[in-house]
Amino acid sequence: MNNNVIVIRGAREHNLKGINVNIPRDRITVITGVSGSGKSSLAFDTVYAEGQRRYIESLSSYARQFLDQIQKPDVELIEGLPPTIAIEQRTCPPSPRSTVATVTEIYDYLRLLYARIGTPYCHRCKCIISRQTVDQMIQRITGIPQGTRIMLLAPLIKGKKGEHREIFQSIVQRGFVRARVDNSIIDLKTIPKLARYKTHEIDVIVDRLVIKEDIQTRLYNSLETCLKLGEGVMLVSQECEKGWTDHILSERYACQECGSGYEELTPRMFSFNSPYGACPGCNGLGNTLDFDPDLIVPDKHISIRDGAIDAWRGWGSLTQTHYDNQVKMFSKIFSISLGTPFIKLPKEIMDALLFGTKDFEGVIPNLKRIYEKTASERILKRLSGYMSYRTCTVCNGARLRPDSLSVKINHKSIHEIMDLTIEETLGFFTALKLEGQQAIISKQILKEIQNRLRFMIDVGLHYVTLGRSSDTLSGGEAQRTRLATQVGSGLVGVCYVLDEPTIGLHPRDNERLLRTLKTLRDNGNTVILVEHDEHTIRDADYIIDIGPGAGERGGSIVTHGTLKEITDNPDSLTGQYLSQILKIELPARRRDINLKNSLEIRGARAHNLKSIDVKIPLKTFCCVTGVSGSGKSTLVNDILHRALAKLFYGSYETPGEHTKILGAEYIDKVIEIDQSPIGRTPRSNPATYTKAFDLIRSLFAQTQEAKVRGYTAGRYSFNISGGRCEVCKGQGTKKVEMHFLPDMYVVCEECKGKRYNKVTLEVTYKERSVSDVLDMRIEEAHQFFKNVPKLERILSTLNDVGLGYIKLGQSSTTLSGGESQRIKLAAELSRQATGKTLYILDEPTTGLHFADIQQLLKMLHRLVDLGNTVLVIEHNLDVIKTADYLIDLGPEGGVSGGEVVAAGTPEQVAKVERSYTGLFLKKVLNIVEKKPINIS
Repeated sequence: MNNNVIVIRGAREHNLKGINVNIPRDRITVITGVSGSGKSSLAFDTVYAEGQRRYIESLSSYARQFLDQIQKPDVELIEGLPPTIAIEQRTCPPSPRSTVATVTEIYDYLRLLYARIGTPYCHRCKCIISRQTVDQMIQRITGIPQGTRIMLLAPLIKGKKGEHREIFQSIVQRGFVRARVDNSIIDLKTIPKLARYKTHEIDVIVDRLVIKEDIQTRLYNSLETCLKLGEGVMLVSQECEKGWTDHILSERYACQECGSGYEELTPRMFSFNSPYGACPGCNGLGNTLDFDPDLIVPDKHISIRDGAIDAWRGWGSLTQTHYDNQVKMFSKIFSISLGTPFIKLPKEIMDALLFGTKDFEGVIPNLKRIYEKTASERILKRLSGYMSYRTCTVCNGARLRPDSLSVKINHKSIHEIMDLTIEETLGFFTALKLEGQQAIISKQILKEIQNRLRFMIDVGLHYVTLGRSSDTLSGGEAQRTRLATQVGSGLVGVCYVLDEPTIGLHPRDNERLLRTLKTLRDNGNTVILVEHDEHTIRDADYIIDIGPGAGERGGSIVTHGTLKEITDNPDSLTGQYLSQILKIELPARRRDINLKNSLEIRGARAHNLKSIDVKIPLKTFCCVTGVSGSGKSTLVNDILHRALAKLFYGSYETPGEHTKILGAEYIDKVIEIDQSPIGRTPRSNPATYTKAFDLIRSLFAQTQEAKVRGYTAGRYSFNISGGRCEVCKGQGTKKVEMHFLPDMYVVCEECKGKRYNKVTLEVTYKERSVSDVLDMRIEEAHQFFKNVPKLERILSTLNDVGLGYIKLGQSSTTLSGGESQRIKLAAELSRQATGKTLYILDEPTTGLHFADIQQLLKMLHRLVDLGNTVLVIEHNLDVIKTADYLIDLGPEGGVSGGEVVAAGTPEQVAKVERSYTGLFLKKVLNIVEKKPINIS
């Protein structure tokens, strides 16, 4: 066996045609080819899947039961395969608790750092916390009002799993008769049996007494016992109206001014995912789901009589009468006219109506009461529409308890560090001066933090804040975040498989990323990239070109080798684009720009946008460009798309901060076309998504045989009972659970994968059953249905976008991102155009080969030719150079971005000195600059 290569023989996963290939180890290999050719099938479904399967197989059967089982890929032989790690797009957990800092493990080191060298301050008095003496504790306790009952407790177990029998036995042996277990007082005559796998809190009750003048001696003795048992920490539980309230007293930390006691600093105290660190108001989320006044009163320009309070409209007669009476009562109490526009009411009247007073319940308290008490799903669903996430009023979005936030290093709390960008954080810790014991303790921790921060900067994420929720990251950002984590781990001899790591990166930042990948390689690792970026392909050590086409026409190795070997091969489509034999040409003429007829965003100031005004000319192909983090997605997705979705469709998503949007009257709808799957289940397919299957089912229902049998179009749906095979419920396959082995999908024995029962399949159209039609490729179906105008229009469009090789009934779960996006484009193109639609696309070139991009551009320009407006966020220069108008944001990312650097045609932007996009455009437009022109 050759130890320098990964040997793959007979790979047949998905559309791979039994390919044989050697992938060199300790090198950067790019796997490229048209969309749907089989790149991911080779890289992820074969190489990575086999590496993971072998790792899991090496574990004990006990360990394997807790892990997802991976089915053996369809391959005859793989040799020389090192341990594999996949870094795919959008792999960050979709959880609001997951942040950039937690994903990269930087937060773990920050928690440790704050626990070891942080200076605690009193969150009430703002003075430095110091240790308490027994005398100070007695003084604090005797200050409690006379006659109050108290308990003195020693904490023994806090938040630990187990039965803790030895703890109870120890307590009893020492003569104690009571304990508080999980907030319940128990008698220790019988040792309780605790749940082994649940966390528990155990406090021994040392003394119970009533506050009076002659308890000093007893108190002193009890305190000493408590502190001895609790290792310097004790609890005073004081009876009050609402039950019992605990106060911490500690020989370690206490405020000299107010006497507040604090626990010993521990890492979990700074975790917003732990009950010991999380804010009690929001449980560590930083925000709470609450009723939103803006959703309750969506249109403030109409009066209460005309229905300004949307939440109190459209109920059943009895409830509606009650709400109408409430409004009339409010009008009398506050002497206001119900015909006055809501926006013209005094603020105190608005607040009284929404939040209530002593004499009036208020809209929001009323809705809260109903929401908490109702058992009706319908009412809950309606009320949820008036709720949104709002910043927690307890922690102001900081996620942590007040005492955790009051611990500081160089006058900054851990939350303030989380609010810094990666670049700013590195600057803070680089400039941090520590001495003596603090310097010794923090040396290794700071080294780990700084290393990870540098890796983040190396992959172009300098502008991202540590506290940013990971589910707000783009696919490319999420992937590079994980890549930085892996680089930081310092592993050697590993095979990294990456899915288009350049996605979301401006050409300026590509070089940084490539340096990081080369570092991985130079450390003795194998790097396999599924990639289309020209610069990355040219920089690779080895290239594998898969094709020649997509789907069934792909799955073969066209060529493999060095860059020269690829470009010299006439059969390689990739090689022809790399050698410029084929290329995406500039448009012969750009469309005229009329900024008077445009969508205008005024005062855009969400996130890092600097209150900018932006005009988007209508009936053009317009690109928003700029380096990563410059504010493109904020401007287009968070502000423009959300605002228009709210205007046209009543969306509940709150747009990003801006003053107003002008020109919306020139368009009648907004459509976002992304690369998300067209369906989440195998039942969804191109035919169902484009509505072609509705027409096909109607055709079958109109046949003579169907009419005789009384079959309707519903008979041909595989989602409902009647015509489908009931054994597999219309799926064509059945899932077989294999317990310790992975679940298997086998062809249904009853219908043989045809989805329908025998009698349904007996009815044919032009000698083809409905199952035969679903099994047709789109190009074949296009010819088959060429005499059915509506159906031919849909199939023709699918064919035009380059999807002729896909089967009509192909499961949506097997489609690539590029294929899903083109199906969505085809669905839009096949509809009757109004010529007043705004199409928004965010990096549509993701997953697309040069040839696919050429096809995509034809479709996008066709949409514009029909009178529509296409707005694209993009970094790909082939797309940017063909646009009619560019809006370039920057000049940098994060706080250094958010400005309009340039706006105009590609030729005009290329002449702007400050524009990084312009700098790269000069090369593709072949502009020789003589004198810089600033038109921003």
